[in-house]
Formats: sequence, structure tokens, C-alpha cells
Amino acid sequence: MIKSRQDYLAYLEADRKSLSQPQGRASYFFDDVWRFQRLLRKVEYLTNCNGNWLLKSWARLRFKRLGARLGFTIPPNTCGPGLSIAHIGTIVINSSARVGANCRLHVCVNIGTQAGIPGAIPIIGDNCYIAPGAKIFGGIEIGSNTTIGANAVVNSSFPEGNTTIAGIPAKVVADKSSDGLLIKGYQHGGV
Repeated sequence: MIKSRQDYLAYLEADRKSLSQPQGRASYFFDDVWRFQRLLRKVEYLTNCNGNWLLKSWARLRFKRLGARLGFTIPPNTCGPGLSIAHIGTIVINSSARVGANCRLHVCVNIGTQAGIPGAIPIIGDNCYIAPGAKIFGGIEIGSNTTIGANAVVNSSFPEGNTTIAGIPAKVVADKSSDGLLIKGYQHGGV
């Protein structure tokens, strides 16, 4: 969670690296996913660090508009540093869910609660690759370095990590971690 300007800058740099964004004006202005992620981090920073209310309101408005245009419903303070949104398209994350560092999200991913059970939210570890169409819901835990296959329905915990899960309902299909499927822009202990 962003708690200072230094954290804010570290999250931005980790996100930039995970998205493989060059340091330059072209990607800064013309890549909508990168613009969304920068606005996400700005809203987190202004919310968590008691920013100016006018600036906070303006940032939230721009964030909501861009999110609606791109199909992203990703609330502030749900994703760790090094977030990588692969494509424009529907991504929905519940505001109580927690997604770890260096996670890569593809289109049509839904991370939500279990109906009728408040607080039953997923907790996803670091370095997870979530393929297109994955649905993750309920009070479950996904371990670090996990690959979640396309169109998987994950409604039970896989806390061990370092595996590939897929299917409906999801089950372990391989002992292969997410190495090679994502770029780790964030390294624990610094960026």
C-alpha cells in the first residue's frame, strides 16, 4: 500500500517495468493502459496520504472515466507494485480483494466475493499470472508464483504456490510456476 511519495514513485517504476514501458513521452501520453495504471497509483497516493481534496476529486473523476472507457473496475489499494494489465478489456476486482506484487492480469478476469458471505474475498500472492477469462471468487488464497489458466473458475484455495491451475472448477494441472510468463518489475526490498 502506498503510504508516502517515495512509495508512490516506487510503485510507478515497478508498474512501468512490469509493463515494459520505455521511459519517454510517447508511451506516457498514448498508451491507455499505462495512463490508467498511473492514475490508479495517483489516486492511491492522494487517498492514503491525505492529498488535497480538490486534486483527489479531480484524479478520482479522471480515473473512473478512463476505467469505464477501458472496461477496468480496479479499485485503489487492491493491487501490489508491479501490476501489469495485458490488454484493454473487462477486468473486475472487488474492493476488498488483495492482489500481490508483480501480477499480470488479462482480459475478462473477475476477482470477487462469494455471494451472501461478506468478507469472503480472494487473497492472491506475488508473481501470479492470471490468464484471460479467469474467475476467482470466495474466501480463498492463491499462493505466490501461481499460473491460473484461461477461463479457469477458482473457488478453492491453492496456498502452496509454484503451480499451474486450470479448469472448471480449477485444480492443479502442473507443477510449473509463473516464471517466464511475466516481468517482475518489483523486487522485495526495493525496486
